[in-house]
Amino acid sequence: MRDPLGRLFPNLPHSVRVVLDWVLTIAGAVVIVLALKAWVINPYRIPSSSMEPTLHCARPAPGCEAGFSDRVLACRVCLDVSSPKRNQIIVFETPPLALVKCGAGGTFVKRLVGLPGDTLKEDKKGNIWVKPKGSTTFTKLDEPFIQTDRRLADTIHFGKSWQVPEGEYFFMGDNRAESCDSREWGSVPRKNLIGTVVFVYWPPNRIGFR
Repeated sequence: MRDPLGRLFPNLPHSVRVVLDWVLTIAGAVVIVLALKAWVINPYRIPSSSMEPTLHCARPAPGCEAGFSDRVLACRVCLDVSSPKRNQIIVFETPPLALVKCGAGGTFVKRLVGLPGDTLKEDKKGNIWVKPKGSTTFTKLDEPFIQTDRRLADTIHFGKSWQVPEGEYFFMGDNRAESCDSREWGSVPRKNLIGTVVFVYWPPNRIGFR
């Protein structure tokens, strides 16, 4: 039984068909990988300590707690099939003001804290309170992933409040005092959201879902 190329091109020499088969196989694999990166899932490296200890960055960078930076997978298609949810860790493109306030911009990884229409405030113990759109009362967010000492170190934002515009989202790092985030440069438009962090794939001792 002839291979598919043999049936399509019966007059091609066998050696040429073998080479052509390899070329098409490799090209097909590249196309699949690029399609997965563009529309389904994409890898990212954690460059700073803003998400410590949930996501590690590598020493000797300031505040980093690990020898290797976490490598994570962000699910692009997840944001196509469902709306972003509070407390999800999300990869996004920062607004231009981030470059001014943080000295860096581009792709950030932070936790989603405020939804469109929310009013947020930070109390004098570093707790975040939220008043959702249409509500008249504030509720303290349950954030067990934030360590107490990291909350208390965030004195610069104590007593401040923020309003999240419609169609935009408000992000903070888990390492609150070391995170340059929406409290400094504002909310992020929906179109800037890239994907939700779902898995750490490196280093080996950190592998797991997030």
